[in-house]
Amino acid sequence: MDFRMKVSVKKIIMGVLACFGLGQAALAESIPDFKNMLRAAEQGDPEAQLSIGAMYANGQGISQDHRLAVQWFHKAAEQENAQAQFNLGVMYQLGQGVGQDYVQAAEWYRKAAEQGDTGAQNNLGMLYQNGQGVSQDYAQAAKWFYRAADQENTAAQLNLGLLYANGQGVERDYAQALKWFRRAAEHGDAAGQYNLGLAYANGKGGRQDYTQAIEWYRKAAEQGNVDAQYNLGGMYASGKGVRQDYVQAIEWYRKAAEQGDMVAQLNVGVLYANGQGVEQDYVQAVKWYRKAAEQGNAKAQFNLGVVYATGQGDRQDYVQAAQWYHKAAEQGLADAQYNLGEMYYYGRGIRQNHTLAKEWFGKACHNGSQQGCDAYQKLDQTGY
Repeated sequence: MDFRMKVSVKKIIMGVLACFGLGQAALAESIPDFKNMLRAAEQGDPEAQLSIGAMYANGQGISQDHRLAVQWFHKAAEQENAQAQFNLGVMYQLGQGVGQDYVQAAEWYRKAAEQGDTGAQNNLGMLYQNGQGVSQDYAQAAKWFYRAADQENTAAQLNLGLLYANGQGVERDYAQALKWFRRAAEHGDAAGQYNLGLAYANGKGGRQDYTQAIEWYRKAAEQGNVDAQYNLGGMYASGKGVRQDYVQAIEWYRKAAEQGDMVAQLNVGVLYANGQGVEQDYVQAVKWYRKAAEQGNAKAQFNLGVVYATGQGDRQDYVQAAQWYHKAAEQGLADAQYNLGEMYYYGRGIRQNHTLAKEWFGKACHNGSQQGCDAYQKLDQTGY
């Protein structure tokens, strides 16, 4: 099971500036408001200071200047303005307008969090979880996530669910994890929806329910969540909770593959090679195998080696075959180790070397290949 963490550092919130609805069309009209606001800020009004800081941080109505944004947030934060304290924490955490300083980020988040700011509570929880600016302390992370989650902060609901799922800072409790994943998911959070689907698929926190898993995977996948897209493709490929449908499987695998998921890329290649859900197309298979192989996926490297060795989808090329087998073999893939041994044994794409052939057959045997064991024994009997 692979519950996924959502790291949430909120963007700077515009505070009172949001009510002005500044945009490009209203830029000229906004200048008098800026001057009036700046005058109020210089006179010590914390809300005006917050708004001026937000304008500088976001570059709305004026040139973006993170250094000046920090200065104005600081003035408002020192007057106990919770939003400014939160924003200042973000600036320190990201190193915008000031040197990155997690200790300062934690300090300002704490001030805002103690005033009830949910974004600050969540982000302070993240710092405790990661040990940034504070000693790593999952119990403290859980405490702050809970305070924010109980006020319907979606990121905190997800993060609290993950702590319950992983037993970090709290006793492992899948029912509680499911509860918090659901609350985040019902707010439309894609990571919450994915994790809720995963919990249903694995029967964690309740009975296993593939139908519910598919429902929540789909919601997350439609929002572009790559893990949900991959898992939804897997549900269609295996026929779990839905009629087996390779057309749907490759559709969702492809969406994940296009986002760079290497296992999805491998699976798209396999479906093209087998003609499942699409017309058989070795050229497309090679394309997707290569994408995954170049990211280091051993099975894709092996499959690419097979394609080059057999000449499917491209001209036969033993040199390329041997190179890809070698990459997969070095990762411990038994089939690749055996095939590489054969390349050395017969001198295909590589200089013939029975000693190296025996070495790779032995590695394949060690990793469970009976063919490797047989080939090793044969060479051993002939004196190599």
